[in-house]
Amino acid sequence: MHQWIAEIAFETGRGVRTQKESFYLPTRDDVRHAVQQMGGYVLTIRSHERTPLERILARSSWWQVQLLRGIQFRSFSTSPGVALWKMIESETDPRRQNILAPARESLSRGMGVIDALKALHIFDHSTLSILSASERSNKLYEGIPHAIQSITQKRRNNQAIMGTMAWLGFDVITIVQSLFWGKGMVLGFFDGNKPTEPEALEKFERVVGNLSLTWDLLIYFAFAMGGFMAWAVFSFIINRGKTDWPTARIVRKIPLIGGYLRDLGFADSMSAAARMLKGHVPISDALDESAKATSVPEVSRYWEKAQKMLSRGINLGTALDRAPLTKAERLELATLSDLDQVATIMTAISEMRTQSSKTKHKLIVWLAFVLTGVYLALAFGSAIYALTVMNMSMDNMMGGLLDGAM
Repeated sequence: MHQWIAEIAFETGRGVRTQKESFYLPTRDDVRHAVQQMGGYVLTIRSHERTPLERILARSSWWQVQLLRGIQFRSFSTSPGVALWKMIESETDPRRQNILAPARESLSRGMGVIDALKALHIFDHSTLSILSASERSNKLYEGIPHAIQSITQKRRNNQAIMGTMAWLGFDVITIVQSLFWGKGMVLGFFDGNKPTEPEALEKFERVVGNLSLTWDLLIYFAFAMGGFMAWAVFSFIINRGKTDWPTARIVRKIPLIGGYLRDLGFADSMSAAARMLKGHVPISDALDESAKATSVPEVSRYWEKAQKMLSRGINLGTALDRAPLTKAERLELATLSDLDQVATIMTAISEMRTQSSKTKHKLIVWLAFVLTGVYLALAFGSAIYALTVMNMSMDNMMGGLLDGAM
């Protein structure tokens, strides 16, 4: 499915009238067919691409929360689909109209509110899973506060990580600039004031060579890490909404970060599964939706395999009793007897995984502080090392001056 902007001509009693319409359809041929059904003629069809400002607005947590709150407020007196349609129809800002155009087209073609929200491509998998689980239980208005809470919590986590990384990055950039711009001046001063004695000269050159190598490694390492972080952030922004891509696979291989993302994936998917089971959604459908509730492939495969085992007649406890769940989680799942108990256990696992993700988040922040401290210690240590070399040069220079004066 894609958003298209078509310029259409209509024959009227006063002549030809042209107008532009937005369509959310798979291909250009589908757009032409839709225009023919409207009694018009296609003049031009172009693929609609959001402007950078529209993309930033659409992906902001503030905009997502406002959209969900608007649906929740109107859902008390009407269905969620009608509530979303009224919101779209009452929107007057052109940028927001462009953002909401795919949802409007989906609703006009009889699709549900969840399909319309998916068409916007602004919510992550966990948020959509919470909404979908609630909608399958016919309680979307009850699931929206949970979705808002999830968005808000992730925003706080991201802000905490970004704030920490920004402060640490400022420290590292300051040191790197000092090393980068001061390296030539310091080493140039050393080369101009070498000792004359053979033993002292040999020691001097060895010390200066080690100093130059240390500074080069620190500078190159800082540039490499900065480039990787910038590339990773850009890649995650561009590929938002996708389930897997090369950068995400690289990031997940980092031990602590990979575990953090896995905990978040299980927390979101277990919560969605529990909510669907409490709403009496068929277990097979609940497992299928849970697999879509996360962008971590390892977690998705867990739910997909559980669904396949369940379809082969294996009992639910055995189907869910698998890695990568922890031993304690598997022991609880292995003893379940009814669906109500499953929902309770899944809720407990979701809470445990959420707490585990918070612990790992704190470890990531503290580890970043420690590694930055190590980097700064190496930088300052090498600077102190340089002062030792400078003393050797100053002694040589002062000795030459004293010999000349005598």
